[in-house]
Amino acid sequence: MKQYAVVAYDYTDAEALERRLANRESHLEGVRELAKQGKFLSGGAILNDEGKMIGSSAHFRFVDRQDLDAWLETEPYMTGRVWEHVDIREVKLFDPNS
Repeated sequence: MKQYAVVAYDYTDAEALERRLANRESHLEGVRELAKQGKFLSGGAILNDEGKMIGSSAHFRFVDRQDLDAWLETEPYMTGRVWEHVDIREVKLFDPNS
């Protein structure tokens, strides 16, 4: 399994936060399912200086990039036009237990 860092920034139009909130519960349900499968490692919202959600940052474990891309095709923040710019990098996270 490979590890990935995903940094995604939201659209900035007037309805962007509304779309984020409308898709939030289905997004979180999906993340909970990924966590059960051992694919979600950590993550949360990126906040601006005023504390408003403007994006997401997360670490995942997938078999390969194609597996991650297949998940992204169904991710509510992608299909619901919440995330506009998504940067994905393969990473090697520190494991304090090893």
